[in-house]
Amino acid sequence: MAEIPTPDLTAAAAAVAVAQDVVDKAVLALKANGGVDANQVVAYDIAHAASAIGTARSTLDYGAKGEIEAKIACAFIADALRDIGQRILGREALFGVSSQWMEPAAAFVTTFCDPDFLATLAGETGPRHLDQDFELVADTFHRFAEEQIRPRAEHIHRENADIPEDLIQALAEIGGMGLSVPEEYGGFASGGEADYIGMVVATEELTWGSLGAGGALITRPEILARAVLSGGTEEQKERWLPKLATAEIMNAVAVTEPDYGSDVAGVTTMATKTDGGWLINGTKTWCTFAARADVLMLLARTDPDRSKTHRGLSLFVVDKPQADGHGFIFTQDASSEGRGDADGRMEGRPIDTIGYRGMHSYEIAFDNWFVPDANLVGGDEGIGRGFYYQMAGFENGRIQTAARAVGLMQAAYEAAYEYAENRKVFGSAIIEYQLTKAKLARMAVIIQACRQYSFEVARLMANGEGSLEASMAKAYVCRAAEWVTREAMQIHGGMGYAEEYAVSRYFVDARVLSIFEGADETLCLKVVARRLLEDAS
Repeated sequence: MAEIPTPDLTAAAAAVAVAQDVVDKAVLALKANGGVDANQVVAYDIAHAASAIGTARSTLDYGAKGEIEAKIACAFIADALRDIGQRILGREALFGVSSQWMEPAAAFVTTFCDPDFLATLAGETGPRHLDQDFELVADTFHRFAEEQIRPRAEHIHRENADIPEDLIQALAEIGGMGLSVPEEYGGFASGGEADYIGMVVATEELTWGSLGAGGALITRPEILARAVLSGGTEEQKERWLPKLATAEIMNAVAVTEPDYGSDVAGVTTMATKTDGGWLINGTKTWCTFAARADVLMLLARTDPDRSKTHRGLSLFVVDKPQADGHGFIFTQDASSEGRGDADGRMEGRPIDTIGYRGMHSYEIAFDNWFVPDANLVGGDEGIGRGFYYQMAGFENGRIQTAARAVGLMQAAYEAAYEYAENRKVFGSAIIEYQLTKAKLARMAVIIQACRQYSFEVARLMANGEGSLEASMAKAYVCRAAEWVTREAMQIHGGMGYAEEYAVSRYFVDARVLSIFEGADETLCLKVVARRLLEDAS
């Protein structure tokens, strides 16, 4: 075995600079060649390369904190450049670079991508370097996930069951539902950086327990809380926020439509003014948690002029009864609502999914469903402002999804490491083989780099910045989660394909991460690549 190299953060920083220079040149070439729409494949790869560089840059600060941290930083940065090289190979002209673009960083990449070096990192996950307060948050939610969520996670997944009510209430009791609700409304948000970091930390730990029954559950109240805080009247804040913080009411989101996913401005569901309120007509889809929810955060068109796109949309809080995960039909008696002859109807059809189970997703059809004036977010001043309010609701969603991905990867890694220690093949535990060690090391390195980038982006967002970085984190980390969970499953061999091992759940759960909160392709092309072009201008 060759001598194990000493980590070199100076060379690592130089390698990051080389990669950044390549992306800068690629962006200029993209602009010169007609932009994103004319070069979608290259634009997509540029967006992912930029996202990898953003993640790599955050590891430089981490690497300065200790020996193992430096090794992790060097391993990740070398791996990131290797991945960027694979995207560029054969397309150098389209990226505006020569075939020798990596030459200044080649020695660094060769050194720290070496399998023997990676093998030495097997089992080395590195510390998170959280402040004491956030370590307490992590410990609290990790213990909850271990004691309350994990014992039920497999049952919920295999049976496609509803999340137990006592689990929802228990999570509310430890503050999980009030992390984004300000203290003056009964929550725990103080309005500072701690709110963002705390949510990222809690989300990771709960997702370690279960994606559907943990990490994604606590975002339900947050989305509505942020939307109401952004545009709601004081009466609406006092009415809904305290109840969200205690889980007295749970909400779902009804924004996406069958023909309009990421293109939110094109929604067609109509809200027509009537005496005392509005009549909702149309269909929403992918409404997660819609059956159990007490209210829906619904985006509807209040101005029939489609040319106004997002300026004609308003946001409503739609009351509804609770139901189980098998679908529902609710009706309203027109006479009891005092609104003429039109009876109201709301019908929810469950959409079965391969993973991300527990909350269930629905397609919901609204037929003259009455919503009182008091439930129009912002009142009369909120008419036509719904697009902006719902965007405020989703503001933190992408970085939270990155945190979910980290929690899922951590769970998969731990399962794979434990299995590798105990599984013997050809007379030796499989953890003794170089290939297994290298896989586990690369998994651990990726997880820690993604975690550190999530922390960094959360800090940026707390200061009113970081919207581009949140999109890049979401793009990179969620794709990474697919690889990590796949490799964890592979290390389990045949048993990885068996439902009796949780790693099979981690694998199918990870697949949704690049789809919700902005599909990967749309996020990279419409957000990341376009912003890179704008910044280059």
